[in-house]
Amino acid sequence: MTEREEIQQLRKEIQIHNHKYYILDQPEISDYDFDLKLKRLEKLERLHPELYDEHSPTVRVGGSVTKNFEHKNHPSRMYSLDNAYSYEEFVTWYDRCLKTINNETGREHIEISCELKYDGASINLIYENGKLSSAVTRGDGFQGDVVTSNIKTVRTVPLELRGHFPAFFEIRGEVILEKSEFERINSERSSLGLTTYMNPRNTASGSLKLQDSSQVAKRKLTCLPYAVAGENLPFKTQLEVLESLSRFGFKIPEHYKLCKSLDEVQDFINHWAERKNNLPFEIDGIVFKVNALEDQEFLGATSKSPRWALAYKFESENAITRLVDVVYQVGRTGAITPVAQLEPVLLAGTIVKRASLHNKDQIDKLGLCLNDRVYVEKGGEIIPKIIAVVSGESGQNSCVNFIENCPECGTKLIRIEGEAQHYCPNTEYCPPQIKGRIQHFISRNAMDIEGLGSETVSQLVDEGLINRIEDLYQLKAEELLVLDRMAQKSVDNLLEGVLKSKDKPFAKVLFGIGIRHVGQTVAKTLAKQFESIDQLSCATYEELVAINEIGPRIAESVLSFFALEPNQITVERLKQEGLVFEITQTNQSQRVQLFEGKNIVVSGVFDNYSRSEIKQLIEELGGKNVSSISAKTDMLIAGNQMGPAKKKKAESLSIPILSEIEFENKLNNLTDIK
Repeated sequence: MTEREEIQQLRKEIQIHNHKYYILDQPEISDYDFDLKLKRLEKLERLHPELYDEHSPTVRVGGSVTKNFEHKNHPSRMYSLDNAYSYEEFVTWYDRCLKTINNETGREHIEISCELKYDGASINLIYENGKLSSAVTRGDGFQGDVVTSNIKTVRTVPLELRGHFPAFFEIRGEVILEKSEFERINSERSSLGLTTYMNPRNTASGSLKLQDSSQVAKRKLTCLPYAVAGENLPFKTQLEVLESLSRFGFKIPEHYKLCKSLDEVQDFINHWAERKNNLPFEIDGIVFKVNALEDQEFLGATSKSPRWALAYKFESENAITRLVDVVYQVGRTGAITPVAQLEPVLLAGTIVKRASLHNKDQIDKLGLCLNDRVYVEKGGEIIPKIIAVVSGESGQNSCVNFIENCPECGTKLIRIEGEAQHYCPNTEYCPPQIKGRIQHFISRNAMDIEGLGSETVSQLVDEGLINRIEDLYQLKAEELLVLDRMAQKSVDNLLEGVLKSKDKPFAKVLFGIGIRHVGQTVAKTLAKQFESIDQLSCATYEELVAINEIGPRIAESVLSFFALEPNQITVERLKQEGLVFEITQTNQSQRVQLFEGKNIVVSGVFDNYSRSEIKQLIEELGGKNVSSISAKTDMLIAGNQMGPAKKKKAESLSIPILSEIEFENKLNNLTDIK
């Protein structure tokens, strides 16, 4: 056997033994024999660098150093999950899912996949032709850090898949650290006089960002896959996904169950609520998913989370500590948020030093006084909250009185009737409001200005270079280059990002200028209805509230925004800079009329389009997507496997039904219009 052949043979043998040891827990050779094979392969690969293979088992031991982690977009967004804190909240979610599925298909029953919610770091594994091409942290859900070298050291992540698999797809998983390994790492650090780590979750997350992959290899991280993403995947259900991942070579979570009734779900919750602390790893709840992937597509997602999944959190932990002080934060809209400063206390694996107090009413309700001992609870919120004062404490100390003036600029606070929060009305000169407005304007969902982050905005405001969002378009390279951390490349990227933002569509600009209560969805609705900033600024209260989804609060906020002279100046200056303040008309005179003002239901599975693509086309052509058929529905676009009940209801109401071919013909006719 030649050394080339021996290398190939050893790689194959080691991969087989690695799978049997780490995935199947059925080792066939001793650790000593395994190490001998691995060392032999390492030696041969050093002698033959021309035979290097990035998927060789030797990459498991690490050794590569990454100084700066590259950012990479996820091919498919990684959503966060909505939370539930009681069985009743789960039932509400279940009923909502079932109602939608019933409307779509006529079915009166859905199955729920129940899986433990592992407390670790989410990862997106991208496989091309069966080989791991990249591993990306969740980040903000749109993009994350590339940590491929570090993930390759995780033995439960196959470098090459087994069996039959899609040519290109993503596998989502949770990287965890078992309790025993966490204790071993901390014991070792303690013996060396180093600070010990706080909890397994943070340690797992931090391990993925270590610069030296050989150090990651020393920590016995585990990756548990829970989902896939991609186009035209062959899977039909969530359980089929998990079983397929096992065949591909992954170690899949052991504790999952397909529940066919609410009673089974409740039993699953009760079972793990009692036994969660006996597991070798930490969990922070249960994830429920509608099992059928077709149903998941029917249900879709909000701007933040999928409608077909829910994270059930176990009863919140609480601890007792002492209230040291209350400080006040000012948001971009001037909203004042009180935050409790606490004596540090260990709660749910982390040291808690702050807790949210929300508003003046909450402080008064709790009857808070400085130096009180308080109960602090950590539920789904990032910042814990104070839920009560220890009996007998309040009244013995100096009571907390809500401030009357802005802590940043000294302006007297106001409270708008019907709202719980107090506001600083000094919108033009209050520093946090200035920074917050600009940070909102540059954010991903608004102008998405690359090269410009929150810290840079603060720096530019502090240096007096910008004070309003329109000032961004007056920035010059020479005034930026003299600032700290501003090299030529950073300046070039910033200015290029600002220039590119001038091409963002009207809806994004409208969201970016920061009209109170106008989120992304409302901004799209207003842009579509009024088509230009000039028409919107002249709209009356009656015209605004007549629009579906626009209530009195939003209407009053829009009117108030355009009544203020500084906002009028901002809009005018942004117009002069060339930002888009109207819907561009590219053959829109005919195109918009196709579905203008029509309520359209899309149902079934389509051959040439995804449901989301059809819905996007409907919106572009002036229509509105609705989920269920009623007397107000103008059209039903029907694909394969549409529920008979929906079709029957449409026919009974004489609602026109378009097949996919008929829909496509309408689109094709538009391309002939010049």
